[in-house]
Amino acid sequence: MTPARRPSVALLDYGMGNLHSVGKALEVAGADVTTTSKPDGLDRAEALVLPGVGAFPRAMERLADLGLDRATLRAVAEGRPLLGICLGLQLLFEYSEEQGGSQGLGILPGRVTGLEADGLKVPHIGWARVDWTGDSSLNADIPNGEAFYFVHSFVVQPDPADRLASATYGSPFTCAAGREGIYGVQFHPEKSSEAGLRLLSNFVDSVAGRPDR
Repeated sequence: MTPARRPSVALLDYGMGNLHSVGKALEVAGADVTTTSKPDGLDRAEALVLPGVGAFPRAMERLADLGLDRATLRAVAEGRPLLGICLGLQLLFEYSEEQGGSQGLGILPGRVTGLEADGLKVPHIGWARVDWTGDSSLNADIPNGEAFYFVHSFVVQPDPADRLASATYGSPFTCAAGREGIYGVQFHPEKSSEAGLRLLSNFVDSVAGRPDR
């Protein structure tokens, strides 16, 4: 479903994201997308999308070097919605154990730890069923157990109240978390066919339903 209007969404470019695919998927979902690496590029956006592929410490360094860490925190403090994708989900949390440890954005409480795959090969690459355990606008009209596409070696350990969905690869892990307009998913919706587009459409619809800034 295309929203009644096309809300403005800033896609953060810090050199570690699958920008083209994410941007195209968001446009199909009904967003007016601007890809930006500048803090003031966030000022005119109604919502933010933080993608990410790679190592957590390097991602935080890049965000800090560009001033996007402070700009993101400011946008969140102003009440603008945010969606983190893959590494972008992990960056929302306070701390990651990856490569000796690194502080995160601290938007959501919790840590990032290595994936315990119970003897399976890591990274986890491929499709997995997602079981939604929390109600949010993010999973509207998405059947429980629908498969999404994953590529990751680390997982988030959120506050239980913020856990929205789980998947299993060797052992269960949180694959979606959020609160009050701040969401993150460990899978790649832009690579997850109709279910992924539905999720992005749900996010865009939720932004479109808010008053204009």
